[in-house]
Parts: sequence; structure tokens; C-alpha cells
Amino acid sequence: MATNQQRREAAKRKLERQLERRLEQQKRRRRIGAGVVGVAVLVVAGVVVWIVSANGGENTDTAASSSAAPPPTDLQIPTQRTALPKRTTALPNPTTCDFKADTTGKAPKKVNLPDGKNVPSTGTVNVTLKSTAGDIPLTLDRALAPCAVQSFVSLAKQSFYNDTMCHRLGTEGLQMLQCGDPSATGDPSADGQGGPGYTMPDEAFPEIKYGRGILAMAKTSAPNSGGSQFFMVYGSAEGLPADYSVFGSISDEGLKVLDAVAKAGIANPNPQDGTGAPTKQVKFTGVNVQ
Repeated sequence: MATNQQRREAAKRKLERQLERRLEQQKRRRRIGAGVVGVAVLVVAGVVVWIVSANGGENTDTAASSSAAPPPTDLQIPTQRTALPKRTTALPNPTTCDFKADTTGKAPKKVNLPDGKNVPSTGTVNVTLKSTAGDIPLTLDRALAPCAVQSFVSLAKQSFYNDTMCHRLGTEGLQMLQCGDPSATGDPSADGQGGPGYTMPDEAFPEIKYGRGILAMAKTSAPNSGGSQFFMVYGSAEGLPADYSVFGSISDEGLKVLDAVAKAGIANPNPQDGTGAPTKQVKFTGVNVQ
């Protein structure tokens, strides 16, 4: 039979676990964002939910820490890949994509709108992101998000991503690297605002699960607000709602590059959510489309 002291200690441990769970639940309710229109806050602290924004707009409300964070010594990255989701009902093939010019601001890089007519919704496209941190091969899946694939390939062929840097790294809660802002400079108080000058339709569906190896479009909290920004999940993605279009997967070679970037830590992390520009810069020198 347990003594009073043992019962008190057990009750204390139980209370501590409950408080930890409540804190995590509160963090999950917070959403991440990066948007061209309005500010959508990208939140990653503990176990956090983000609205990863596609056109920018992430966390311009809070100033970044003035000192760089040391590399995480206890960073836990899952090794098991997350399977690509599948649509229960296939999309029409071909399909139509409603790409709309974004009139909210001037695009940092001028590009032509992708062709939204007769867009294939079957097949895959192999792409390699050439970066200063190493090559990141991707496989884009038209059956998952044909409009996102159409846009990404169009931007790549127009050299839109060349010389752009990945501006936001998350190492807790949502372990991902967000890229695609042509105006990013490494300043977390300003990065995340840029886009291609147009938006695309949402292509998310309820069966979507995020995790290691998943490639998805970023967006603001507004519907159909995706653009050029995307995020690559190298680890966990606890609590992230199925709101962001998954349009492909990251190769094992690419995941090794992302793991190394994550382990190098975050420069000038945001004091509110702990995210920020990666210490190991990821700058795209080219995008090869096969």
C-alpha cells in the first residue's frame, strides 16, 4: 500500500503532466501563416499549429531576438517517412486552375501567370532544388494538387526561385523549412511577404496528413491565397490542420540536407515562437525540372 508521501508525489507528477498537456493544447490552437495580404502568424513553439503562408505575411507583429540561438543539442527528428495522402475521388483530367492576379501589391519578381487551361491531374514531375546547402530532389504529384504543380513548374521554368532563400525554419512542433519568398533577406520581421503576383485555388482535402517527407503549399488564413511559398516537412507536424495543399514529396537525399539545416539551428529566433531564418543558409541557385 502506498504511503501518504508516495501518493502526494504521484499526484504531483500527474498534475505536472496535465499542465504540460494543457500548454501543448494551447499551442496547437495557434496557427502559422505567411501572407502577402494581411499578417498571418507562423507559430511554432512546443507542439504548435501553423498556417504556413504561401504569399508571405508571416509574423511581422513580433520582433526577432537580437542574438542567435545555439544549435539545438537535443533535436529529435523522426526517421520514418509519412506516406503521401490519396484522394478518395480522382480529379477530372484535365482540369482547370483559376490563377488570379494579386492586386494587393507589387510582385518582387515579375512572372507570367501559369496556363490554367487543360491542366493534367495525373502523373508526376521530378524537380531538383539546387541550393547552397545541397541538392533537394522533389517529386511533384499532379493527382494531389495539379494547380500547385502547374504553378511550381511554371515558376521554376521562369527562374523565379533562383537566388531566393528559405526564410523560416521550425524545429519544434512543426519541423519544416519554408521557402519561396523572392524578397526574403534573412530578416524575420520582414520576410514572408513576397509572392509571384498571383494566387491559386486551394487543393487540400480531409485525408491529408503532414510529416517527414511531405511537400506542401503555404497560404494565408484567407481561402485560395497560395502563391509561390511552400514548406518542406523534415520531421513532425503535430496539430497541423489539413488546410495546406500537399503537392509532392521530398527524396531521402533532400531530407538529409534538411536535417543538416535543422541541426545547425536558427539565427535570430522569434522570441514568441522560436522560428526564424536557418543559421545554415539555404539559397536556391537553380531549379531543374525533368
